[in-house]
Formats: sequence, structure tokens, C-alpha cells
Amino acid sequence: MSTEKIILGIDPGTTIMGFGVIKVVHKKMEFIQLNELNLKKYSDHYTKLKLIFERTIELIDTHHPDEIAIEAPFFGKNVQSMLKLGRAQGVAMAAGLTRQIPITEYLPKKIKMAITGNGNASKEQVAKMLQSLLKIKELPKNLDSTDGLAAAVCHYYNSSNQISSKSYSGWKAFVTQNEKRLK
Repeated sequence: MSTEKIILGIDPGTTIMGFGVIKVVHKKMEFIQLNELNLKKYSDHYTKLKLIFERTIELIDTHHPDEIAIEAPFFGKNVQSMLKLGRAQGVAMAAGLTRQIPITEYLPKKIKMAITGNGNASKEQVAKMLQSLLKIKELPKNLDSTDGLAAAVCHYYNSSNQISSKSYSGWKAFVTQNEKRLK
């Protein structure tokens, strides 16, 4: 049994996609990277989706994660925004699934709860807690990258208890688990 695991966390978005990578060695977390893909300058939604897919593949090929944790879309009032966010999440998931990497979704409240103990914590509170936990010297200006990192850390904390999360090990598993929803 391997005592080392790499987890890629993704906060999908069509304006900014945040991501973070941690390594778990002997049940201890090590910070690897956090960054973001800034998509503000692109007006075409399909171009943004293509870039999200390509960047996710690049992250996978660079870091070789064993698992991916992704923030699930939250339900807001603007249906168009939700649709775009869902597409961004789907494209990032598709990138992982093409590389046969297990993916687990976490609701934003569950991620915040895992990091801060408060499901209603602010982005700033989550970022500060991650900074302390992982000894990050300087936090980024935008906190989308810390949201991606938070998904990875949440997954680490929940890895022994994934019953309440949706997890997929490949396209076949995704289709099987979502057959009723897809019809």
C-alpha cells in the first residue's frame, strides 16, 4: 500500500479557475502548488471551456495526481451562471476522467466546514486557515486558487469517509452512477 498520494483540487469557474495541489506522505499534508487560470480576457464561452480542459490536462500531466477533488456547483438564482459553472466543472471532470483519475465532488459548505469548522466561513477565513495549516508564505491576491487548494485538503480530511460525496473512477463509473439523471 502506497504511503504517498497527490491530490489536485479544483474550483471551477469560467472567469477564474482556481487549483491547488497537495502531497500526502505518511498521512501528513505537504503543500505543492496553488494557482489560477484567468479567463477574463476571453469572451467566447467555448474558448474558455477548451482552455479549462487543456489546463487541467496540463496539471495532471505535470503533477500526476492520484485523485481529484472538485468543488460542486452551488445553486444560485442566476440559471445562466449556474449552467456556465456546471459546464466548466464538467470539462475539468472530463479531463480527469480521460486520464482515469478518480474524482470526488464536494459542496462548498462541506469544504468550508472541513477547513475552518464553519460551513459559512468566508473565502478569507478559508485562505488564512490553509496558510496556517500548510505554512504558505504569501496568499494570492485572488482567492480562487485557495478555494481549489481547499477542495484538495477537504478531500484529504474526508478520504476515509467518502460516503456522502460523489466519486467517479472513470467514464463507465460516471455513466453508471448517473444513468437515471442522464435519461
